[in-house]
Amino acid sequence: MRVEGSGSSSSFRHMPTSRADTTFTRRVLSVVRRIPPGRVATYGDVAAAAGRPRAARAVGNIMRDTGARDIPAHRVIAAAGRLGGYGGRPEMKRALLRAEGVIVSGDRIRDFRSRRWPKAAPNTAKNKDK
Repeated sequence: MRVEGSGSSSSFRHMPTSRADTTFTRRVLSVVRRIPPGRVATYGDVAAAAGRPRAARAVGNIMRDTGARDIPAHRVIAAAGRLGGYGGRPEMKRALLRAEGVIVSGDRIRDFRSRRWPKAAPNTAKNKDK
C-alpha cells in the first residue's frame, strides 16, 4: 500500500501490490461496468463475480479509489440494500441512483431484491427458507 497525506487511516489508498491484486482490480472494474442503469450490486456480489467472494472490503477500496468516469461506482452498494460509502458524498450517490429510476429511502434502496444485479436464482437454498 502507498500512504498519502498526513498518515491518518483515511489517507491509505488501495494500490495493487502484486499481479494478482492488479488482475482482481481489473476483474472488479469489468464487473462493475456491466451493472446496468437502474440496477445495483453489493460489494459482496461484485467480489464474488470477480472471483473472490470474501473480498467485499477490497471491492469497496477499489470503488473508493477509482477515478474512471466509465465506472458506475454509484451502483455498488453495501449489504441488504444500504447505500454504503461514496467518497464521503452520499447525496451524490443517492442522486445518481435516483436519476436512474432507483428509489432510495433514507440510506436504503427500496425494493432492493428486484433492483439487485444479477438477480439471485429463486430456488437457491438461501431463498428456500423465506
